[in-house]
Amino acid sequence: MVYFYLVAAGALLPILNNFFEIFDKGYSWWLAPLLYIAFFLGFVIVHIGLLILAFAVSNSKAPSEKGAKFYRFILNWSLPLIVWLAKVKIKVSGIDPDEIPNDQRMLFVCNHQYDLDPVILMSVFPHHDIGFIGKKDIIKKLPLIAKAMTKLYGLFIDRENDREAAKTIIEAIHILKDGKASIGLFPEGYTSKNGELLPFRNGSFKIALKSKVPIVVCAINNTRALPKNIARKKTVINLYIADVIYPNEYEGMNTTELGDMIFEKMEKGYTKIKYK
Repeated sequence: MVYFYLVAAGALLPILNNFFEIFDKGYSWWLAPLLYIAFFLGFVIVHIGLLILAFAVSNSKAPSEKGAKFYRFILNWSLPLIVWLAKVKIKVSGIDPDEIPNDQRMLFVCNHQYDLDPVILMSVFPHHDIGFIGKKDIIKKLPLIAKAMTKLYGLFIDRENDREAAKTIIEAIHILKDGKASIGLFPEGYTSKNGELLPFRNGSFKIALKSKVPIVVCAINNTRALPKNIARKKTVINLYIADVIYPNEYEGMNTTELGDMIFEKMEKGYTKIKYK
């Protein structure tokens, strides 16, 4: 999308020249590049503005099915631009994401370092329609993000209320079983302050045990550097795709056993990218 806008901005210059003959002016040496930059920035601002507007005017109380394909389309269309604006370079290692089939719903699990982690995962897996489970606090603290999550089959969990948390897990199971979306899960429950993996909340793995879907185990590193880097330099974020665990591999396990298996794979993957 960034390259498209760069080309489009350049294409506008000769069109504008047909009307105002800007290339024939003595000051065209500085006006032409200035207009090019202005056109490019204009495209970017309009794009982001329309993206925000689309989610801002959406009805979060309407069923997620209503307009789900439209909202997923505009998000996938915007993700490369968002990553570019955040000055992020994503390095993927481990399993090639193109080798993971996108014709079935899956549970994506990853460690959690920063709020932009879901954006990184959706950028790497744009065809898997991931809806993330986030803390209930998002609804009040980040209402626009909450609206976007709702339209993308995202769910909110109250980790301090076991009954409400169970309802969220059941809803996630139904989303997977009905094939509406894949589910993204950060089993630590909170962002890690020092980057190291936190203990898992294994109860969330009931989602996999009941829906019987493949589990994609990922490890991410360096998203914590984004806030301090964004105004100065590019941030390189490493994502390691450790394994895809299929239902026959965890059949008969309980949540603790499955959690231990996932933790071991994630920890090994994280170790490989920790110092990159």
